[in-house]
Amino acid sequence: MSQKKSLLNVVAKVAQALPALAASSGQIRNQTLLNLGDLLEKTQDQLLAANQLDQQEAQKKQLSPALLDRLALNETRLSQLVAGLKETAALPDPLGAVEDFRTLPSGLLVGRLRVPLGLVAFICEARPGAVAEAAAMAIKSGNAIIIKPGKETAKTAKVLAPLFAEALASAGLPEQAATILPELSHDDLKELLSFNQYIDLVIPRGGENLIRFVDENSRIPVLRHFKGVCHLYVDEGADLPMALAIAVNAKANRPGTCNALECLLVNQKEATRFLPQVGAALVAQGIQIVASPEALPYLPEATRAKPDDFGREFLGPKIAINIVPDLDGAIKHIRQYGSRHTEAIVTKDHKRAQLFLKSVDAGCVLVNASTRLNDGGCLGLGAEIGISTTKLHAYGPMGLKELTTTKFIVQGDGHLRQ
Repeated sequence: MSQKKSLLNVVAKVAQALPALAASSGQIRNQTLLNLGDLLEKTQDQLLAANQLDQQEAQKKQLSPALLDRLALNETRLSQLVAGLKETAALPDPLGAVEDFRTLPSGLLVGRLRVPLGLVAFICEARPGAVAEAAAMAIKSGNAIIIKPGKETAKTAKVLAPLFAEALASAGLPEQAATILPELSHDDLKELLSFNQYIDLVIPRGGENLIRFVDENSRIPVLRHFKGVCHLYVDEGADLPMALAIAVNAKANRPGTCNALECLLVNQKEATRFLPQVGAALVAQGIQIVASPEALPYLPEATRAKPDDFGREFLGPKIAINIVPDLDGAIKHIRQYGSRHTEAIVTKDHKRAQLFLKSVDAGCVLVNASTRLNDGGCLGLGAEIGISTTKLHAYGPMGLKELTTTKFIVQGDGHLRQ
């Protein structure tokens, strides 16, 4: 059997699991998530040992610090993952609600029923935790899922795959409803992206190169999660201690994530007071600073920024800093260099805060809060399967509701079209 035929058969089997999963009760789907959490705890030693081997292999290949951080699984992260599964199971069932229900003048009853999207293909780099989260969110929302993890996490994924099958089967659901594919070549992945007769949505999660490859080769709708060039603007008259704490948290909390701060913009009236403080605080956290010529005099620790440092996702302990004349200057900078991921302002002025919220085009815009809060768990979604930087059909973190759609349901009494 050819590789294409074999891969197509695997996808077809996952698609066959859709009806049973979509028709299952919320209780059964929740039990599947709890089963998976229990299995992750029982196999902790095996999972961590496999992940250690993946990390060692990645270090030999000298992968980037950001990728190594995403790959790493330890007791703390595994415990957080299990807790996240329990939290997701406790969320309301996203399926079955009837919305916009109304009676038309003709007497026809019309509403929208919330239903799963269908079969989702989740393609990621490293991120063993994201593999488990994606499976859990798909199951909870009644979607079947095919997961193609990065080759960097091959050994960890090999341990995870049978856990998904066991968690599903023990709850009475088809075990193939959440399937991890073995390592695929680029040609195999191109084939997968052509199976639009079975797959309803592709969600790539990883570096820009991966996402562009998927976007350029897919015959299936793609939910794009492009780079996170996240800005923080410190407004005139801002609470500077607050701004300092937010800037340091947004950059140094976990520099390799997509919602980490990559560019700090400071109002020119606050530069003298604020920039020396924030520069020293960031350097103390091990952050390298590159700055515009206007900002350099206030930042003795900084080097001059190159032209492409603005609009760049560093994904590591490095930040760009620029001075802007006012709020309008900050908005113009973000329009030029932002990636529609996460943008934030620190301000005491309500009108300027509202203008920033309305004018900045991003999936998440924050006032007086860290960019690191653009996360499904932090925003009350329980978890996320990705952060969409496009607007169809979701914008920002994708939670359970974003993994569903609605279909019209109509009740008549012999109604005919006149």
